[in-house]
Amino acid sequence: MEYLIYEGPKFTIEWYYDERLKSQALAYYETLSVDERDDFLVLVKVLAEKGQIFNKEKFRNEGDKIFAFKPKPNRFLCFFTEGKKVIVTNGFQKKQNKLPANEKEKAKKIRKDYLSRVKDGIYYAKENNL
Repeated sequence: MEYLIYEGPKFTIEWYYDERLKSQALAYYETLSVDERDDFLVLVKVLAEKGQIFNKEKFRNEGDKIFAFKPKPNRFLCFFTEGKKVIVTNGFQKKQNKLPANEKEKAKKIRKDYLSRVKDGIYYAKENNL
């Protein structure tokens, strides 16, 4: 199981894994074409290397501490956390102008789960117990 997407001087970008060691965001990413994957990875690299993405059409604060990588036509939601980490929570294809509420709710629940499991010392410990 590989959490790491990209490590830069400003941020480390990681996939989120649930308690069953599944990553919806990574599974979605793996369904994309090579070009779509590259579009996402370029944005990840810019954030990790530079610390921010100025183009709001490519990266945006969606409120409630949830942010979106926006490589058209896809979206990858994420959040910032301690240790200069960005956790990618879920991925989906954009089909409307507004962020679907259910996708944002998923990201918020994932953030809560991640923070709780990290606090309890079990999020990264699972990988070591495999």
